Amino acid sequence: MTAPEPGYSADEMMTVAAARELRGTRVCFVGIGLPSLAANLARQLHQPDLVLIYESGTIGAKPSRPPLSVGDGELAETADLVVSMPEIFAYWLQGGRIQVGFLGGAQIDRFGNLNTTVIGPYERPQVRLPGAGGAPEIAWCAQRVVVIMRHRRRAFVERLGFLTTPGLCPGDPERGGALGKGPTAVITDLGVLRPDPATQELVLSELHPGVDPDRVRAETGWHLREAADLGRTAPPTAQELDVLRRLSSE
Repeated sequence: MTAPEPGYSADEMMTVAAARELRGTRVCFVGIGLPSLAANLARQLHQPDLVLIYESGTIGAKPSRPPLSVGDGELAETADLVVSMPEIFAYWLQGGRIQVGFLGGAQIDRFGNLNTTVIGPYERPQVRLPGAGGAPEIAWCAQRVVVIMRHRRRAFVERLGFLTTPGLCPGDPERGGALGKGPTAVITDLGVLRPDPATQELVLSELHPGVDPDRVRAETGWHLREAADLGRTAPPTAQELDVLRRLSSE
C-alpha cells in the first residue's frame, strides 16, 4: 500500500467520503463519532437543509462541536425540537421517514450483517460489546443505510461472532418485507464497498487515493471481489478539510 497523499489522514478521507454520500439527502439518523462528523460536514458544505436526528430524540440538531454522546446537551440546545425516544422510533423510523441511517460495528460480513454484541461464544465471550441499541431497527426501517468502519481483517470477517443487525438478503431483494434497502455503501479508511445488484454481496467499488487493492483484500476476511468499473475516490478538497478540522477542534 502506498501511504495516503500528504495533507490529510485516512480517517479524514473516510469522513469526507461519508459526507459526500449524503448529497440529496433530507433526513439522516446520526450516531456519535465519525457519523456525526460526516453528517455535520455535509450540512455545512452541500446540504444546508439536512435534518439530523439523534436517537435521544433531538430533531434538527446543529452541533458546533462533536457531541460526546446522544445525550449531549448541545444537541437539545441546537435542535428544532426534542421528542421522546419512542416517538423517534415509532413515528420517524417505523414510519419510513428516515432517508439515511448511519451505522457501524465491531464486525461486518460480505452481506453487510453487523455484530455489536460479542466476540467469541455468547455464554463466555472474549469481548462483550455494547449491544444492539437501535441499530437493528435503523437497518430495517431506514430507506438506506451507510456503514462507516475502519477496514481491518478482524472486523471484515467471513463469519460473524454474533448477528446483531441484519444487512442484505441474498435471493430476497425485499429483505423479508423490510421498509428500506439496507446497506447501500460501506465506507472505510481504504475505500468504498457497495452491494452487487445480482448477488447482494459487498464488492470493492472505490479505492481511496494512494491505496492499493491488495491492501484492501489483505484486510478482508472473505474473498473480496472488485467492481468491473473500480474507481478512485476524489481526494478531499481544501474546503472540505478546513470545515472538517474546524468541526473536529471545536
